[in-house]
Amino acid sequence: MTYRISRVVAVGAAALLGATALAVSPAQATNDNDKPNPSANMSVQLLSFNDYHGRIKADGDAGSIEGVDAGGAEYLSAKLTELRAGHKNTLTVAAGDLIGGSTFISGLFHDEPSVETLNAMGLSVSSVGNHEFDEGTTELLRMQNGGCHPTDGCYFPDEPYAGADFQYLAANVVRKDNGETLLPATSVKKLNGVDVGFIGMTLEATDTLVSPKGVASVDFLDEVETANKQADALKKQGVEAIVVLLHEGGYQEGTINECEGISDPIAQIAAQLDPEIDAVITGHTHQAYICQLPDPDGVDRLVTSAASYGRVVTETELVINRRTKDVVRDASAATNHIVERAALTPDPAQTAIVEKWDEIAAPLAAEVVGTVKEDITGDSGGNRGIETPMADLVADAILWGTNDPDEGGAQLSLMNVGGVRGSFIYDAIKAGEQPGEITYSEAYAVAPFGNLLVSMDLTGAQLKTVLEQQYQPVEDRGSRPMLALGVSEGFTYEWDASQPQGSRVVLGSMYLNGVQMDMNATYRVSTLNFLADGGDLFTGFLAGTNVVGGPEDLANLVAFLKANPGLTAPDSRIAGL
Repeated sequence: MTYRISRVVAVGAAALLGATALAVSPAQATNDNDKPNPSANMSVQLLSFNDYHGRIKADGDAGSIEGVDAGGAEYLSAKLTELRAGHKNTLTVAAGDLIGGSTFISGLFHDEPSVETLNAMGLSVSSVGNHEFDEGTTELLRMQNGGCHPTDGCYFPDEPYAGADFQYLAANVVRKDNGETLLPATSVKKLNGVDVGFIGMTLEATDTLVSPKGVASVDFLDEVETANKQADALKKQGVEAIVVLLHEGGYQEGTINECEGISDPIAQIAAQLDPEIDAVITGHTHQAYICQLPDPDGVDRLVTSAASYGRVVTETELVINRRTKDVVRDASAATNHIVERAALTPDPAQTAIVEKWDEIAAPLAAEVVGTVKEDITGDSGGNRGIETPMADLVADAILWGTNDPDEGGAQLSLMNVGGVRGSFIYDAIKAGEQPGEITYSEAYAVAPFGNLLVSMDLTGAQLKTVLEQQYQPVEDRGSRPMLALGVSEGFTYEWDASQPQGSRVVLGSMYLNGVQMDMNATYRVSTLNFLADGGDLFTGFLAGTNVVGGPEDLANLVAFLKANPGLTAPDSRIAGL
């Protein structure tokens, strides 16, 4: 394990101009011993994005950024085409989570629609992200290589899924049986006679963010150690211009072209990456930033991120000296551009792809499966460390689907807030829909991951251990040390954030149906298989015994909605969280 140092310098960027911004002023430093002759330089344009998450439709699922309606495959492709104009040496790259956690139209079809749109917009190479592993390593390899889904088959029998035209990279994902990477570690692209090398990685904590069983055959290695090893290998191949595509990031307080107070883990990672690495393109936190952060030699290099959902494209100009084949850092710069729908003409090729999938998804998507009397909201602004009404409602649905007394029914249920990806909004009305009606696609948006319900026996003390694991300020939790759990009706407790890790659940505060829980008694608890397998580092669930599987989570949620019309937002069940 590499213990990351904390020295960070973040340099602000230029102010916004309209919907986009001027390029950030490059740092006044170079990693070449001899200042190159400017006439010997060439420019390479890198267009990058991250955390696409199958947002192929230009609607509310893609959303806005800085008050501008943005995103959708048709507009993202149009923006890429616009930015490529006049550039002879250009590549489009990405930093993971292109699939998984997707909206209905893509996720329903195991994200084949997402890959098809990415192929059509000319994506060249991408790192894997944690969501690429949502359905396990075997499915990820199918997404890369093609073939019909093993259960659902071919959605278009005359057009079997052909796989990704772009190359996924997974330098820090190695097979346990032979130590080889699951997918290639690096990719080298030759532009006008000059090699540019890419190292692709996901965050080391990926195995804590997906179902452990799906990734049981691989290990996820330290990002810094892996990148530095691969940079050395590229150097030995004669590659001098090296870019890391990393699905990990940080948070900052400025606008999309600034870098105000950029946080760990990316700040610490960037401070340790080999000086031979010339730029770092990041993701995961859904933030946008353009940073100049010092490498271990104290020389600034670009570290960028492009928000999420195809709403932003980062344009990086890498200036490369033809003689040294290396990047001239003080001549290189980057700018984040908003994919503003109003300023773009939709790409007709992407429109055709979206319409093709929309046609077969529409009948099921529009089916009304339930009603609500008021808004029931999920996480706010990406904050997964708070109790939310929707997480509690999903916990209610899990309890409803697992409490049959003839099958050792559950007494309480838990749901991770991060696994709740949508809200039920009373006035979110589409054509033919009445206020308060919830459609299948809206239900899917809440539960898009295809988990199974699981019931188990836990003692009161073991349950308390699970609750304490909501707060884990450890490296494996990365940028999210607090991950909350929604709880089902009838279960309450008190949380005290002022107490140290492991002591935040107030002693004696756990009650079930008004009765104080006995730490030595056994209770029947239900949740998702993702959590039951120790996902999100909730390893306390692994102590569960008498484990019994249940229905698929989306099917259960739909059945719950049908059986319980006129739902309202649950009141808070956790004091202090």
